[in-house]
Amino acid sequence: MTTYRPEQADELIRTAQAMVAPGKGILAADESTPTATKRLKAAGVEPTDENRHAYRDLLLTTPGIEEYISGVILFDETIRQSSADGTPFVDVLQDRGQIVGIKVDAGAKALAGSSGEKVTEGLDGLRDRFVEYYGMGARFAKWRAVITIGDGGRPTRACIEANAHGLARYAALAQEGGLVPVIEPEVLIDGDHDIATCERVTEEVLDEVFRQLYHQNVMLEGTILKTSMVISGKGAPDRAGVEEVADRTIETLRRAVPAALGGVVFLSGGQGEEEATAHLNAMHQRHGARLPWPLSFSYARAIQGPALNHWHGDPANVAECQRLVYTRAKFNGLATQGKYSPDMEPG
Repeated sequence: MTTYRPEQADELIRTAQAMVAPGKGILAADESTPTATKRLKAAGVEPTDENRHAYRDLLLTTPGIEEYISGVILFDETIRQSSADGTPFVDVLQDRGQIVGIKVDAGAKALAGSSGEKVTEGLDGLRDRFVEYYGMGARFAKWRAVITIGDGGRPTRACIEANAHGLARYAALAQEGGLVPVIEPEVLIDGDHDIATCERVTEEVLDEVFRQLYHQNVMLEGTILKTSMVISGKGAPDRAGVEEVADRTIETLRRAVPAALGGVVFLSGGQGEEEATAHLNAMHQRHGARLPWPLSFSYARAIQGPALNHWHGDPANVAECQRLVYTRAKFNGLATQGKYSPDMEPG
């Protein structure tokens, strides 16, 4: 394994531990410009540069959010911007004790030699980009791979291995640059597959990811896994309930994820905000005493959704939107301790 300087290893481990501190999780605010445009349009907001910046300002300056959000994943555009009062967004986060993260992949592209599968690109020049991002204040990074369940034997081994290798190479470069790598192999919820199929695919993907991490000399204690839950496809005729999702997800993670890992966080992956919170809560209520790693969240829409739908680009709505962001962050923070209840939701 790679030999890290003691101070470098200690920094990575401390950062990873702080990212999954008890009762806290990560806000994913790293939507690329095309994704942000799509979400603004869906919420009835004109997708201009100004509105994109105003919405991110709304999110990042939410009062008190640091009580439940340990860190925020930013997009390259955002890490270079400032809030409405002129304070750099990096300073906004750091002044509240939050950790700055940065999305570094270049998106999922068509996998050569495959039909309908994708591989994530962005490794070229990544070492130099990490030097820049570390100098700007980032202390963790994120790289997302997408795995599709579908006809034609999907996912193929070629797709799984290509994406796992990319995740591992990225992770090694991130740690070399002093940033905790968040590795995100997302098994997409799209499709009509049952939960047993998702369980099988998720375990196969995670097995390959950790095999590749080992071969690339990645220090697990300074690494965070961002994973999808084991869940039925959105189009499945008989979708599994909350308890079955919780049980199968934890069983799969315990089989595939080494205990040395710094932590596990979930993406919401197309779930509704209440659904994602309920699943995380059930995992802690039913299995919290036997988890070998901290288990938390790294949600985007499951925290942002209600606020984005209420905003409409109107400055008069900002205070209420921030209350909605804070509330969803709080509910998910409670869920990481098994203390959330659907009764807390507004009627």
